[in-house]
Formats: sequence, C-alpha cells, structure tokens
Amino acid sequence: MEIVETGFEGLYIIEPTVYSDKRGYFFESYNHETFLKAGISFTPVQDNESRSSKGVIRGLHYQLKPHDQAKLIRVVTGRIFDVALDLRRDKPTYGKWFGVELDSESKRQLFIPRGFAHGFSVLSDIALIQYKVDNVYNKLAERGILLSDPYLEIEWRTGDIVPVISEKDQNNPAFKKADNNF
Repeated sequence: MEIVETGFEGLYIIEPTVYSDKRGYFFESYNHETFLKAGISFTPVQDNESRSSKGVIRGLHYQLKPHDQAKLIRVVTGRIFDVALDLRRDKPTYGKWFGVELDSESKRQLFIPRGFAHGFSVLSDIALIQYKVDNVYNKLAERGILLSDPYLEIEWRTGDIVPVISEKDQNNPAFKKADNNF
C-alpha cells in the first residue's frame, strides 16, 4: 500500500497493492498498522455505502465538531470524481479543494481527515461507493455547502449531462455562509 501526499495536510491518496491472477484479485482496502506507520490516526467505527447513476452529484457534506468525521473513500463499482474541501481555518489550504478520480479498476482510495467537506460526481453508468468513517452519523451536526458555489469553482466533470442533485444539496449555503467550527 502506497500513501501519496496531496499538498493538503492529512489528505492522502491511498494506492493499494493489488494481487491479481487468473482467479481474480486480492488487496487490503484498509490496514490500521500501515496507516499508523504513515502517521495517520484513523479507527473506523461505521461503514457507509451509496449507489448512484451517471451524472449524480452528492455533497458537499460534513459534520460539525465534535461529531466531525475522517473518511476513507473507495469505489467498489464504477468511477467517480471525488472532492474534498478544506474547512480548517488555520491551514494554508483553507477554502481550497482537491479532486481525484477514483474507480473500481485501480482500487485507488482517498483518505479525508476531519475538517473537510466531501462530495463526488458519478462518471460511470453506475457507481457503488463505500466509505469508512471514524465517528458515527449525527443528524444535528450534519451540514452542507453548495456544490455549485461560484467561489469554489469546482468542475464536477459531468460533461453534457444535466447533473442530478438532491433538493437538499441544491439548498445548501455558499461556502462563506456555511456553518464552520473548524
């Protein structure tokens, strides 16, 4: 497993070692000891899964402290453009976002530390996404940021497809007006 820096403190691309042969493949999607050796303190307490169709955009979601969550994102089927937005006011990357394509072929993952909002767009016909989190869901702490906020200038890579966005996500506040206790 290779852990790749992104230029955002604590945000990493995880490139697993995939062992393939005529039977199929095997890889570790998470290894606590490997993460600790890389300086990443992450103990998952909940697994989440979502299935979406091409053109769906979900996000940008996060939970306020003390219910904030670190996430390890992986695509089981399909391909997505995954985005992490830094909400940590004391970091030089505050208000900046990082995006990476994740897919079921490469098995590449994204580790997102606490203090980030997260979203993704679906680039394949169907995408099945699993993500581990280190804190349980708390409805009262749940927040979102408008994924089409012009200040952020996120290109969601949906091409000519009209994006499919939930009413809730369409009504999230802009970045500068969103609740933020990071």
